[in-house]
Amino acid sequence: MAISVKLNVFEGPLDLLLHLIDKNKIDIYDIPIVEITDQYMEYLHSMEKEDLGIMSEFMVMAATLLDIKCRMLLPKEVNEEGEEEDPRAELVQKLLEYKMYKYMSYELRDKMDDAGGVYYKKPTIPKEVLQYREPVDPRELLAGITLEKLNAIYKSIIRRQDDRIDPIRSKFGKIEKEEVSLSDKMLQLKEFARSHRKFSFRDLLERQCSKTQVVVTFLSILELIKMGHIHVQQDGLFDDIQIDVVTDPETWKNLTEFAEE
Repeated sequence: MAISVKLNVFEGPLDLLLHLIDKNKIDIYDIPIVEITDQYMEYLHSMEKEDLGIMSEFMVMAATLLDIKCRMLLPKEVNEEGEEEDPRAELVQKLLEYKMYKYMSYELRDKMDDAGGVYYKKPTIPKEVLQYREPVDPRELLAGITLEKLNAIYKSIIRRQDDRIDPIRSKFGKIEKEEVSLSDKMLQLKEFARSHRKFSFRDLLERQCSKTQVVVTFLSILELIKMGHIHVQQDGLFDDIQIDVVTDPETWKNLTEFAEE
């Protein structure tokens, strides 16, 4: 008559190794690889072989243990720093990581079990209760308040407001977009050229009231030069540029159409 033996169900080869280490009360940092390998192989032979996918994982670990067992019999290898390498080091590291995650899973399971016994109830406070506000008695609120205290409160509020003001940015003016069209500026130069047949480029720019006006004026001068209505001359480097009107301003036509194009 066959004797049925019930084995523990392990979640993987590392789980089985941890079980053997705990069962034999072995120091995980100093695993007797020969003893553990023999016990591991005994468990492996007694396991059911129905699921080849699960068995393959245990077989890989068995091969790893046999490899470590063989390396333990050979002279120890020395790394680049001159220290002897322990063939069990990689396996010990994997066991420590698996043990940490395993215990973490136990804590998460306990928290889940605790959360299963907690129930929440949505608030069912009537709207009238939510909208209720305790009445305020002005006389009670202002009890003990004098003009001196009110003045102190007012000054403290003003001081806080002043502290929030940026001492630099608060002095910036309001930035407004100035609409200046090239066609309008060229028409203005046409009127200016009727009474100024020769003028200074510097003086012309100094008449402008903003940087935008200066830029558009400069572009207008370039367009008039291109059209052949004016001529510019500079005697020396960094000298002022003199502008001569070479055509009759009355003949300056299609300035608006040209600018729009």
